[in-house]
Amino acid sequence: MEIHEFTYEPDSEPARLDQVVARLTGGITRAAAQRLIETGMVTVEGSVQKPSVKLRGGERIVVTIPPPVPATPAPEEIPLTVLFEDRDLIVINKPAGMVVHPGAGTSSGTLVNALLAHCHDLSGVGGELRPGIVHRIDKDTSGVIVVAKHDASHQSLAHQFKEHTIKRIYLALIFGSPKTDKGRIESVIGRHPTDRKRMSGKARHGKHAVTHWQVLGRYAGVSLLKLRLETGRTHQIRVHLSEAGHPLLGDDTYGGTGRLSGIRDPELRTLIREMGRQALHAKTLGFLHPTSGEYMEFDTDLPPDMQRIVAYLEASHASDTI
Repeated sequence: MEIHEFTYEPDSEPARLDQVVARLTGGITRAAAQRLIETGMVTVEGSVQKPSVKLRGGERIVVTIPPPVPATPAPEEIPLTVLFEDRDLIVINKPAGMVVHPGAGTSSGTLVNALLAHCHDLSGVGGELRPGIVHRIDKDTSGVIVVAKHDASHQSLAHQFKEHTIKRIYLALIFGSPKTDKGRIESVIGRHPTDRKRMSGKARHGKHAVTHWQVLGRYAGVSLLKLRLETGRTHQIRVHLSEAGHPLLGDDTYGGTGRLSGIRDPELRTLIREMGRQALHAKTLGFLHPTSGEYMEFDTDLPPDMQRIVAYLEASHASDTI
């Protein structure tokens, strides 16, 4: 990565951050500067800001430019679990550990690389590096994802996501036990002010986010939740649950590691460590087919790593009640 540090000239004319970054770094467009700012690669006096923020002069700016990625992802023969496919779209049950699309530091092994080898009718909508990608699931989250095969399908699905008409149900294993059986979390989620890899419900600038949750099971130190997304912001479930005091099992980024010591059962601690990821699964996805208008819904079971933990918790709970 290239790191540029500079100070905007004191007594300069007020200017937008994206304009200043493009000018002072040299060799990048204003659009590229905006992308760097929006992904948290630019800080002003140590904080992430919006591209439109006005600089007055004298501010210290740090710009991190990630390594370039290939202009066109290469097809790779990676096995996929296909739930449905036609000429308009493809629905995949994504495994944990797979990145959805290439980006800085990840140019291969992604869902896009696999789709380019699997689909011979996949057009490059949504950007060269994200052909057909309408929505994302975090690398270490498993579950259902839909990919458009052409521009009209992409536009239809993207509109449904924008209007929040898509049905999205997740299952999660969390630390602790909520006080009530169900509830609603609402906040504004944006980039964390000091850690560009994290999101926060206390960000100065962000987007409205709503998560509905319901307890499916309560065990010793752990609960199983069903969650419905009303909106779909980056890391939404992870942020909402962590800031509610119930981080996901295995979620190192949002406090899951620190809570592990509170689990008294050594076998349960081992199962959580062996999972090696946040305990979050995109179970159900429902939407209107972009061509036929027919409602389609796809449902998946918990992956084996989460199933093992739930089975152990159920067995332990049953033995405790005998």
